[in-house]
Amino acid sequence: MYRIVIVDDEAEVREGIKESIEWDRHGFECIGDYRNGKEALEAISELKPDLVLSDICMPFMDGIELTRQIHLNYPYIKVIILTGHDEFDYAQKALRLKVHDFIVKPITANELRSLLDKVKIEMDKEAENRENLSHLKMQLHQSLPLLRERFLEQLINGTLRDLKIQERFEYFSLPLISPPYLVVAIDIDDLDEIKKERWQNDPELFRYAAFNIVQEVMEGKDVIVFRTREERIIVIFSGEAEEGLNETAINLSEVIRFCIEKYLKFTVTVGVGKLCSTLNELPFSYKGAISALDYRFLHGKNRVISILDMEGANKPAQQLDIEWNRRFSTLIKTGTFEEAQILIGQLISKLKDSLMSLGACYLQIQAIIIAIMTMIHELVGDDSAHFKGHEILLEDINRFKTLDEIETWLNTICKEAISYISEQRNDQTKMQVLSVIAYIEKHYSDENLTVDDLCRHVHLSKSYFSTVFKQHKEQTIMEYVTRVRIEKAKDLLQHTPMKSYEVASKVGYGDPQYFSVLFKKNTGTTPTEYREKLLREKIQ
Repeated sequence: MYRIVIVDDEAEVREGIKESIEWDRHGFECIGDYRNGKEALEAISELKPDLVLSDICMPFMDGIELTRQIHLNYPYIKVIILTGHDEFDYAQKALRLKVHDFIVKPITANELRSLLDKVKIEMDKEAENRENLSHLKMQLHQSLPLLRERFLEQLINGTLRDLKIQERFEYFSLPLISPPYLVVAIDIDDLDEIKKERWQNDPELFRYAAFNIVQEVMEGKDVIVFRTREERIIVIFSGEAEEGLNETAINLSEVIRFCIEKYLKFTVTVGVGKLCSTLNELPFSYKGAISALDYRFLHGKNRVISILDMEGANKPAQQLDIEWNRRFSTLIKTGTFEEAQILIGQLISKLKDSLMSLGACYLQIQAIIIAIMTMIHELVGDDSAHFKGHEILLEDINRFKTLDEIETWLNTICKEAISYISEQRNDQTKMQVLSVIAYIEKHYSDENLTVDDLCRHVHLSKSYFSTVFKQHKEQTIMEYVTRVRIEKAKDLLQHTPMKSYEVASKVGYGDPQYFSVLFKKNTGTTPTEYREKLLREKIQ
């Protein structure tokens, strides 16, 4: 369904046209009607119609000026002019402005219906041509020779002498361009699998489709369009007053961005460089355009970004504050993924607001990666290579085009790291507890054995390890020591003729009375009663 707006200073004419046509039957949707070109132009910038049906004579802005503005800023919009018999000179001007068609008033409903059907067929054919893969393939093979592309690449990279530049322009039949100059760089953002399938998984095909759109938008303009080996599309603007050239470049860049998204269903980011006065200065404009593309990392994809805007707002790079570093390190060691996610989100927002250069942002991100690896290495040493997020960490961060993609990547790493550290900590503390249990089994007979001795054995603080031990064994360290000693005492009472005081000494109690009280507390009987009970059970 194509979108149409009607522009006429007579309300009766506008209403008559709207009511006499069943728009959907002809493949159109009437999205607005306006009294003059000024009102229509304001609406067009927001509504982006496909077709404008406009009268010529109107107050504030006539149809000719409206057509000129549409052709300049929205070349993909078709214009049909309504004209009277006495307005033929106007009609000729309209034709010079590449008006699609014009109709002489008064117009009948049947004439307008026929015209709409004719325009729809033409627009359908244009849309089909844009997406006709075989047609695009044919155009691809008939495109400008590779030598022409390489020459233009050398031109913007500054590797040619003045004489060679002039010679090559003539040799390749390139249009003569005059100062000032300005370079624009267009870069495809990315394509998901669904879009790749739509283009038969042929990356060259969708790149050429984008190039084709750029050529269509730039047709008739004082520009040179070509592609680089980095798969970017470059436009060299020229020959207009400095302020006007910059504005034209930005406006047409917006048109390119819009058309590619609308017709090809993927997005591009456009970087606009600085104005320059000679061909030898083109490399500076080109570098500015490429630097502007880097700001996609901060601002996101599908945008037109001018290096002048970015450099004017650029702030000096700042290091991560110490408090953020401390909080992040603590979260990696002991926190939850949800807490880490919030902290990473805060950092990404801070980087976006800072308008740092791409290199400065990468340094900040690398500082986080180093912090994660340091935490893991401190915990498991050289075994950190077993961390299953290790491969994610080693991914080249240069492949990410936006901070939003970096945020997703960091969240994935943090989730893996926090989980891994938690698992390793649980395994390590379990081994420490087992080590202390083995030590108790070996030294339980030492009546001077203390909690401090056991904690020193595993090189941990008394407060920390006491808590860890109780979490694993559901009793305090000394309760466990007592249980081991009582079990050893029971074994000695059952299998040896040793006296109670001898058993007490053997299991680490120098005071027989204290041992007897402790034994009864844990078994319900005194050592003597316990042995007598065992003898009775044996006789029976």
